[in-house]
Amino acid sequence: MKKFLIFALCAIAMFAGCNVQPEVKDENRVELVELTPLESTVVDRTLSFSTTLEGYQKMDIAPSISGRIEHIYTEVGTKVGAGTTLVRMDQNQYNTTKLTFTNLERELSRVESLVETGAVSQQVYDQTKLSYDQTKESLGFIEANTYVKAKFGGIISARNYEDGELYAGQAILTLTQINVLKAFINIPETYFPLIKKGMKINVISDIYPDELFPATIDLVYPTIDATSHSFKVRVRIPNGAERLRPGMYASTSVAMGEVQATIVPYQSVQKLTGSNERFIYVNNNGVAKRVFVKVGERYDDKVEIISDELALGDEIVTTGAEKLVDGAAIKTE
Repeated sequence: MKKFLIFALCAIAMFAGCNVQPEVKDENRVELVELTPLESTVVDRTLSFSTTLEGYQKMDIAPSISGRIEHIYTEVGTKVGAGTTLVRMDQNQYNTTKLTFTNLERELSRVESLVETGAVSQQVYDQTKLSYDQTKESLGFIEANTYVKAKFGGIISARNYEDGELYAGQAILTLTQINVLKAFINIPETYFPLIKKGMKINVISDIYPDELFPATIDLVYPTIDATSHSFKVRVRIPNGAERLRPGMYASTSVAMGEVQATIVPYQSVQKLTGSNERFIYVNNNGVAKRVFVKVGERYDDKVEIISDELALGDEIVTTGAEKLVDGAAIKTE
């Protein structure tokens, strides 16, 4: 009986298997698409980039000698000119060195008179002169680090100590230039041959949306970042009215003039799943060929593409690209 049941179950399974229809792949399927010949178009190119404004110069007021802070002459938000004394440190070392220098100055004068008469040797004079020069150098260094002055005009943007505190290495003040600002932008490597030092650029702030602030590219970094495939540019922004401030968010626009560009409908450019790579499909004798491209500027419903694999006149898929795979058969109505 047991053998009979096993035999019956096997027979049922075989019968059921015979009635399952295998999925048949339609290898003759042809996708209906719209093709457009690739053309070169003259466009008025403007490159736009976002950035954050910075003071053109920024300096931490931090003396090179340790000691107690006797007095800080300014507060956060105060405008100061170049050469303004900002901080006075403990003057003990400065006063001691100044007395030593004054004595050496008298001694050198006395030795100079004696060496002319032969009363002292040239060696004595040389040793006295050396001590004088070394002390003079030390006095200048100590003076500059006792009475700390502003190297340029700007505004005090940070204060980290109070009078009488012991200077412990952190900057006492931060001085930021605001009458001239700077900004850094990263530009795709494609435009490296076109961007030059001295080019004019406009800066737009969300605070003043209807105004353009003229600026100039004053530094083009000479290398390309291997990760982002972009290069850095520094922009100098005159700010005499001080309406713009460091830390503000801004956008920049660089007018490149009229150029020849390859423009295609935006929907024809596809994105590779799982990456940022873009591609289009080209008609290759009735077969869709995938060609990877770099995307440039967008113009309304069209976008610029760049690829060494494309040539003017190539037929690209402008409608129906989303349903294609590489090597799919295609046709037009």
